[in-house]
Amino acid sequence: MQRWFDIQDHETTLKKEAIAGITSFITVSYIIIVNASFLEQAGIPYNAAVMATIITSFVGCMIMGFWANAPIVLAPGMGINAFFSYSMVQSMGLSWQEALAVVFTSGIIFALIAFSPLALVLSRAVPQSLKEAIVVGLGFFLTFIGLQKGGIVTASDTTFVKLGDLSNPHTIVTFLTLTITVILFSRNVKGSFLLSIVVGSVISALFGLVDLNDVKYSEVSFGSYKSVLGAMSFESITSLAFWIATFSLTMVIVFENMGALYGLLQQPVKFRRSYKVSAVSTITAGIFGTSPTIATVESAAGIAVGGKTGITAIVAGILFLPAILFIPVLKIIPENVIAPVLIVVGSLMIQNIQKIELKDFSEAFPAFLIIALIPLSYSIVDGIAFGFIAYPLLKLALGRKNEVSFPLVLIAFLFLLNFVLS
Repeated sequence: MQRWFDIQDHETTLKKEAIAGITSFITVSYIIIVNASFLEQAGIPYNAAVMATIITSFVGCMIMGFWANAPIVLAPGMGINAFFSYSMVQSMGLSWQEALAVVFTSGIIFALIAFSPLALVLSRAVPQSLKEAIVVGLGFFLTFIGLQKGGIVTASDTTFVKLGDLSNPHTIVTFLTLTITVILFSRNVKGSFLLSIVVGSVISALFGLVDLNDVKYSEVSFGSYKSVLGAMSFESITSLAFWIATFSLTMVIVFENMGALYGLLQQPVKFRRSYKVSAVSTITAGIFGTSPTIATVESAAGIAVGGKTGITAIVAGILFLPAILFIPVLKIIPENVIAPVLIVVGSLMIQNIQKIELKDFSEAFPAFLIIALIPLSYSIVDGIAFGFIAYPLLKLALGRKNEVSFPLVLIAFLFLLNFVLS
């Protein structure tokens, strides 16, 4: 173990690494519940969605720990799961089986990039302002979904959206749970999201919104998961929708993983290995039946308490497995209890707007289009497309063509071609 994980040179101990792994898991464990709720919106059975989330996270963490020796927890990404369900399936018309094929294909492309010099070329080609805008746009999108799930905003025939019924028990529980979530998170309570979901579920039960009779432990089985494991369908691989979804998803996972790993890791060697593992993990996500995994920002919790090696990731990964026993309990958690987590996570993601050069209109306006149109068009793909098309056009109009790379022009052209053909 000492030789494999190089514990001594990392100036750490097995105890520190184990504590870091436990901390990371507690911080990120809410994803099991939240991701399953998103996958269910795409048509994947809830039990199977929980299984897919757990198994994919476990495998990703194992590969990260043993191969990259990095304290990074891999799990299905927030925002990307919304893209999977709402954009790829509900908006673009792909079945969830075809969407899983898109995840698998994107993972293959991601791997080709990660294992070649293309990673550096692509990183330099796309402006930082657009990368950050994607994160911010996803943050607003998650917030909007959370507000909808919680009943805080509802549809309107005249104004498209309006304030929901604040006297409705469903909405009242959302506000109570949101208050608890914000307090716990702001006080840096370990596992604040998971704890708020538990407390919120109890409050929902007190309001009569949860039927405890629905808890049937006989439901714990691999039966429903068999229909999801390896269920990828490539029937639409010749369609434009399939490749637009693949292109857009690849863009998101390539840059989101790149940004997260740059922020979490300080060692170039570990970054390169971790980036490759992230790509491989995305491929497994398509096989196991979930939206793509990412290097979770919650990994920072484990790193903060001393996690430096892959042991942290391995411990966190192993802790995902016992959650399989609680699938019937997880199934009764109402979506308005999950909504506050989406709102708070969204608020964290929009903080990246500080990294955009807002004083430069040629940088700010394309970023603004991405940020505004991802939630307002209810499409991550379309939001990204508008920003990527506007960027080179605006730069060229201002006579600043030297700030636009050929790969970026090519990407913009592909997005524009999609709009024309569709």
